[in-house]
Order: sequence, then structure tokens, then C-alpha cells
Amino acid sequence: MIQGTSSGAGKSTLVIGLCRAFSDIGYKVSPFKAQNMTSNFFTLSNSTNRIAVIQAIQAFASRNQPDIRMNPILLEPIGDDRSNIFLNGLFVGQMTSEEYYENFVLKQGFSTVLQSLDELRQNNDIIIIEGAGSPAEINIADYDIANMLLAEKICSPVILAADIERGGCFASIVGTLKLLKPDHRLLIKGIIINKFRGDRKLLMQAVRITEKITKKEILGIVPRIEFTLPAEDSLDEIKVRPAKQSPESLDEQVNILASRLKESLDINKIASELLQLE
Repeated sequence: MIQGTSSGAGKSTLVIGLCRAFSDIGYKVSPFKAQNMTSNFFTLSNSTNRIAVIQAIQAFASRNQPDIRMNPILLEPIGDDRSNIFLNGLFVGQMTSEEYYENFVLKQGFSTVLQSLDELRQNNDIIIIEGAGSPAEINIADYDIANMLLAEKICSPVILAADIERGGCFASIVGTLKLLKPDHRLLIKGIIINKFRGDRKLLMQAVRITEKITKKEILGIVPRIEFTLPAEDSLDEIKVRPAKQSPESLDEQVNILASRLKESLDINKIASELLQLE
């Protein structure tokens, strides 16, 4: 599972690149995101069911077909603290955030999430799960089925991504880990520093200090990557919508992400050690 220290940490694009990188190695891969709040939808072929556009792109990156099980809960914000709620692609009603957390997410939504994920796991070698926001949002931790509640339930290893471009990267890493419950902290197997510009040598002292404080390995430093794919959340600039891209152009952008991740991360180590795959 890829979680982030904040919204905009680059979770979605990391998942896109990892889906393609693992597919290139020969694994059968599927993306997954338990719940996604977005206004960018992808309507499945021969159906009116919808998932988030970014999960459809992740499916494409994994050389898989978009599947409703890849994004079982979709929230469309409509203003005034209300959202349209879609479960397995079907509209179930409008809810405030309080109604969603108190009456839906644990009582109805989580079981569907687990069922969808279990079905995907039966047909794939690797499921790359994208978290939402930050696991350190302690005000909603008891309802946060997109992050640590899910990781704990399925015993998923977690990689924490931090955006260094906005500043405060190392503080956000340490702070996120400090705010997590001890059992959840154990699930984090490593950290990725994302969107770096400049000389990596200047980071190494901070990397060593952060590893000493957190007892977590920094698995790699991923550079700022220029691409023309839609961002996941409102903190990121959306450069182009996928409907305006040809399959060839989309494939090229995905390969750019994958190649840069391969340069920055040890993909085989992540597969063999963190994901316990041979």
C-alpha cells in the first residue's frame, strides 16, 4: 500500500508507475483504492457504473482492464459538506461527512471494500493499494478505511510517500509516524521521498537523521517528473484530461513514470522483501 504524509504527496502517480514497473517484470498487477473523493469519473464499458479516472489510468498502467472492484466507494463532492455516494459504481444517496462516517463507511462500505479486494487478490499477483490523504488525520482515524484500518485488516505492508517540493518533508515524515498507533507504525516498511529537485547529496544527512529517528528505511528519492496525466486531488495541477490523450500518448506518459521509478527505486527489492514475492 502507498500512503502519503499529506494530500498531494504523489500517491496516485507512484501507483501508476509501480503498476507499470511490476507489470514489466512479469507480475499480474491490479490497482486498488478503497474510497476516492473526486469529480473525475470513468464510466466502465457496457455499463453505467463509474470509478475514479485515476484508478482507470492505474488499470491501464498495469495492463489490466478498469474494474469496478478497483474503486468500490466513490464520493462526488457537491458542496455544503455533502457528497453523492457510489458503491460498486451505483448511486446510493447523498450524505454529509457526518452521515457518511457515522452511518455508512463502517456499517456498509468496509465490507464491500474487503470483498472487492479479496476478489482482485484471487486473480492477481500484486495489488497496489493507494491510500487517501494521510493516515495521520487522527480526527477520522476510527473511520479511515482507505489507510491504516484497511492495511491492518489485510496485514498489508505500507510505503509512506512524502512530497519534498512543498517543504517540511522530514517533519511530515516524523510527525506522521509519531501520530500513528504503534501497531500501525509497524506496518510501514519504508519511505519514499517524492518530487525532488536538486543535488541528492545535500539530502543525505537529513536522510540519515530521519532513518535514525523513525527506524524506517528511506527506499529512494524520486525526482520531480514532468508528465501530462491528471492529478488525483485538488492540490495538484491537472495538466490535461485523459479523454484528450490517445492510447499511445497515455502509454508513453505511463512509461515515463515507470522508467523514472526504476531509476530511483529498487523495484526487485520492493517486490521480494517488502511484498514478500519471489
